[in-house]
Amino acid sequence: MIARIAFALAVVLIVAVSIGPLGYAVVTSLETGSALFTPGLWPDAPTVANYAAVFAEQPFARNILNSILVAGGVVVLSLALAVTAAYALARVEFRGRGLLLGTVLSVSMFPQVAVLSGMFLLIRSLGLYNSLPGLGLSYLMLTLPFTVWMLTTFVRQIPKDLEEAAIMDGAGPLTIIGRVFLPVLWPALVSTGLLAFIVAWNEFLFALTFTLTAETRTVPVAIALISGASAHELPWGRIMAASVIVTVPMVVLVLVFQRWIVSGLTAGAVKG
Repeated sequence: MIARIAFALAVVLIVAVSIGPLGYAVVTSLETGSALFTPGLWPDAPTVANYAAVFAEQPFARNILNSILVAGGVVVLSLALAVTAAYALARVEFRGRGLLLGTVLSVSMFPQVAVLSGMFLLIRSLGLYNSLPGLGLSYLMLTLPFTVWMLTTFVRQIPKDLEEAAIMDGAGPLTIIGRVFLPVLWPALVSTGLLAFIVAWNEFLFALTFTLTAETRTVPVAIALISGASAHELPWGRIMAASVIVTVPMVVLVLVFQRWIVSGLTAGAVKG
């Protein structure tokens, strides 16, 4: 009995910690003026004025589109490079393979601040400063290492019989990747791609450093730069409304692909 009560309390605590911030953001986004500082589970006079103000006072729709384009492009490019790299690291025998895989993973351990100046010089020298391709290039440093590592783990679980049968039929490496591995790797691609998308969608430091105008900013920077009518006014309502706008689609996306995410994440943990 005590164990069940403890388990129920743990579940309630986890749900409260997970859902509480989003619930607070939703409630606050529906309040204006002094109502923002009035405690309550639901506003007395809910309004969508904050949501309208977010789009009226800045190009927030353009910022959302920028985030979609950058994050989507980064996911596609990361998965395309990671699949080929995973095939080489998991199937091709060469000296230093383990060291190379460890090096790829170690790149993701560097803090962003440590590589910020070097990345800035690279993007500026390529003429990509204040552009979406420049952001996409910088985001690859965040997404590519763990996508390569995760897909390498998944490729190792694929039975070699499938690959050997394709080789006997005269298939080359690209044909094996496209027609043998990709159909089997769909759960892994969905889970890995979604994680990469979330990383790119929420990234702030690179987006703040490598963009200059409001038209090229992504949503995290746009939200951080929301200001009030005066220097002493804190626009919590608009900030929360913008946060809800960019968070709810991520929640929906995870719920839609939940089955593939779970099967993809658990597949790599089973020794095939």
